Amino acid sequence: MVQILSTVLFTFLAYMTIGIPLAVLPGYVHLDLGYSSFIAGLSISVQYLSTLITRAQAGRMVDTVGPKKTVMRGMLACVASGAFLVLAAWSAELPWLSLSMILVSRFCLGIGESLAGTGSIIWGIGRIGAAHTARMISWNGIATYGALAIGAPLGVALLHVGGFAAIGFLALALPLIGYAIARRRPAVPVVRGERLAFRLVLNRVLPYGIGLALGTVGFGAIATFITLYYASHQWSNAAFSLTLFGGCFIGSRLLFANAINRFGGFKVAIASFIVEASGLIILWLAGSAEVAMAGAALAGFGFALVFPSLGVEAVGLVPAPNRSAALGAYSVFLDLALGITGPLAGLIVGQFGYEEVFLFAAVGALCAVVLTLSLFRRAQLAVETTR
Repeated sequence: MVQILSTVLFTFLAYMTIGIPLAVLPGYVHLDLGYSSFIAGLSISVQYLSTLITRAQAGRMVDTVGPKKTVMRGMLACVASGAFLVLAAWSAELPWLSLSMILVSRFCLGIGESLAGTGSIIWGIGRIGAAHTARMISWNGIATYGALAIGAPLGVALLHVGGFAAIGFLALALPLIGYAIARRRPAVPVVRGERLAFRLVLNRVLPYGIGLALGTVGFGAIATFITLYYASHQWSNAAFSLTLFGGCFIGSRLLFANAINRFGGFKVAIASFIVEASGLIILWLAGSAEVAMAGAALAGFGFALVFPSLGVEAVGLVPAPNRSAALGAYSVFLDLALGITGPLAGLIVGQFGYEEVFLFAAVGALCAVVLTLSLFRRAQLAVETTR
């Protein structure tokens, strides 16, 4: 466990760098710099675009130069992101320049997320063994959501105390500390062997990635529209529903970290999708804020094990020298789902209302159940034919 925690520390620091400006950046762009809400949203989404572009390259980098060097480069990319945030604060009197610095910062942050996130998982697997892949992925997710949960309110408090520049300095300092720690940690050997072409790796993980994307739609819908959904019903405490989602996500991973090794990735994924869909249906039908909170909590509890359960099966499809590339290709579908859920769900809201967004997400999760059942049966047939 010590080796796992000491490795996911780098993911935690990278996502703290993401979380600290997350809650304040749109307001800074919209209110302080005077740009539209569309531009404010763009300042956030640039990071998702950058992550989407660089996921595959991050996986390939881990397979060729090793996870330690990849994590160190990711930390430096996060340092650069923090530095550009400081420059953005110092150039606030020139809004166009400040916005440009912010966009560059977000792009660097997306690169850092790809490198540090993928590298940390493979570094940890190299230290504790491939048999513990599921545990490593699960704890990496706990570090991710824990850092976001801590970083967002910390950023708001820091803005009131020290201004926007203070956020940039902290976002610079944390990954710099991570880089210094990573330099002192022992590397793991790079697994030698034949490297598959990325398109071949992508083809192998494609159906698993589609399942991940279908499950991620629920998370994207809740993160984007839960506050507006509450406001449309004049309910209060919308933020608490997000807290419940994140808390149940972390709780699920802590309670069922060994479930994948015990029952297999497919069975855990099927159960996870069903629980997530149930929570989304409750959100769709909710008649009160309390019922909606219960739905958000259940959805978070179910979504928690989707990534590691299908990820274990996807990574197992490729030879050991290509595991990082497979993980990077698989993760692309999470970024893709988060990128398209916002505008697609926005169209649904415009036509039908906020409730139907959660019905749409629930249908996606149920489609993922059918897809995963199909993959499970195909895997069973493959095992039987080799006997």
